[in-house]
Amino acid sequence: MHYMLFYELAPDYLERRPQFRGAHLAKAWAAVESGELVLGGVLDTLDSPTQAALLFKADSADVPTAFAKTDPYVVNGIVKSWRVRPWNTVVGHEASNPVRSA
Repeated sequence: MHYMLFYELAPDYLERRPQFRGAHLAKAWAAVESGELVLGGVLDTLDSPTQAALLFKADSADVPTAFAKTDPYVVNGIVKSWRVRPWNTVVGHEASNPVRSA
């Protein structure tokens, strides 16, 4: 199953990000290496981001939830809020529940 982890970024995200970015990226790449994190990044322009999204492939929402709860961006408050949403993917080679036309 796929899960989307959405982050709402703090207004001072860009100013505070440098001190936590290394630890955040190390955590994210470790999740990639374990096969849990598929993609991640900001949703807005790079010069004024307000949101970010991370796509996980996991057996339950516990995986992205645990990621968020220990992410240095969340722990240090440069992410204002976060939420996990299940994503029932149906099209694409990596779809969890592929559906093709008859």
